Amino acid sequence: MQLPAKQESSHCISCEVEYSAISGFITSLNGALEVKELENTKVTTSQTQDVPGIDEMGRMTTLAILIYRFQAKWLIESVEKERYETWYQPIVNARDKSLFANEGLFRIRDDHDAIVPPSLAFKLAEQSDLLFSLDLVARRSAVECAAKAKLNGKLFINFNPSSIYDPSYCLRATAASINEIGMKPEDVVFEVTETHRANDLNQLKGILAFYRNAGFQVALDDIGSGWSGLNLLQSLRPDYVKIDMELVRNVHIDEYKQNIVTNLIKIAKTNHIEVIAEGIECEEEAQWLTMADADYLQGYFYGKPQPMKPKLTEEDAQKVESSLKPLDKAAHV
Repeated sequence: MQLPAKQESSHCISCEVEYSAISGFITSLNGALEVKELENTKVTTSQTQDVPGIDEMGRMTTLAILIYRFQAKWLIESVEKERYETWYQPIVNARDKSLFANEGLFRIRDDHDAIVPPSLAFKLAEQSDLLFSLDLVARRSAVECAAKAKLNGKLFINFNPSSIYDPSYCLRATAASINEIGMKPEDVVFEVTETHRANDLNQLKGILAFYRNAGFQVALDDIGSGWSGLNLLQSLRPDYVKIDMELVRNVHIDEYKQNIVTNLIKIAKTNHIEVIAEGIECEEEAQWLTMADADYLQGYFYGKPQPMKPKLTEEDAQKVESSLKPLDKAAHV
């Protein structure tokens, strides 16, 4: 690319790249180096030709992550410009169908104002080493939108255990914001997703212990799916379990699924765990699961995820935003 470069030491090269040439430079690096080279070569950036200082060294990362972050520019911009919100889906009591809780589901928009599938956004955040920040942003959004809409019932907030690198710090920020906003910890349930990707089960147990000690409850998602084994029940001992929607689909006409779900509910009840069946789309599924002794029901049959209109005055809404500063600070670490 005819770029000015200098051998600074035996293992260090500096290179000047004009802003307009960054895209081509990143693309060329991605093609010139092998995956292991990209993952093990460290890099930092500076706007000047001076010797890197503390700030530049603090931005030290791998070439692989630098490339992913360049590809994730829209994600970083969307977070900075707050092009995100939380939609909510109701969870109802199986017996009387009264509202029990709302699950907050994160939605983020790209620079064309199109909603990006959450799985794609979080995958890109993980590749870019931004998962911790995006997880906290999603958590902040769930609390903020719920408070502004004055939602009733418990609030289920998803969190990915692999995003937590400092559980005590993350917990303090979360608990401080929730307490400041006026919500009770016992009304907040942290729903553990992507459990199969937790590198250390003991670390996950420690994270959940932090949350429980602060008064929050814990739910385990997708029980009965291919990766969420029953051994997690005795290891994590959640307050709630969610039966995977693949088992719920057409359960009223599938004897094989009925046997599995019946036994899952029995195991949960024996261990004093409440059961939520998710993915319900018809009356027949709801009736069968109610008869099978599920505690709560969730799915399109009771309501699709949707944004909630704020019900606070502008002054009160500003107070809510001010109360969330601990999470704002944590997300920008």
